[in-house]
This record gives sequence, C-alpha cells and structure tokens, in this order.
Amino acid sequence: MKKKTKPLTHSSSSKLPVIRIVSTEDEVFTKLELEMEASTHDMLVKWGKEVASDEDYISIAMRAGLEEYLANEDA
Repeated sequence: MKKKTKPLTHSSSSKLPVIRIVSTEDEVFTKLELEMEASTHDMLVKWGKEVASDEDYISIAMRAGLEEYLANEDA
C-alpha cells in the first residue's frame, strides 16, 4: 500500500540549528510496494509505533525535510 508523504508542517522560513554529519553508513535495502487489507495496515502501523526509536523519527524527519527542500528548489 503506497502512501503519499505529507509536507512538513513547519514554515520553510524557519531556521534549524546547525546539524553536523559526523559519520555515514551505507545500508542495503529493498523498497517494497505492498497491498494489504486496511486492518493489516493498521496493525503494522501500531507495531511500528511500538518499536520505533527516536533515531527512527529523526531519520524520517531528515529525509522528509531534504525531499521537501529539494522539491522547492526545483520549483
């Protein structure tokens, strides 16, 4: 079940503090497009929220912020 990403709710004029990249790690992954019942989707979301770490949320926010920034640069 492919889900559209929502735009970030912060205003693009707000400034973030400096964030330094201190190391990088390459990861191999496979992106899957899934089809499932809504109840299965809801169950997986619940499980994911139970195990997600603060680092997971930071990674998601960084990726979304970069994607939004790059999309606005192209516009």
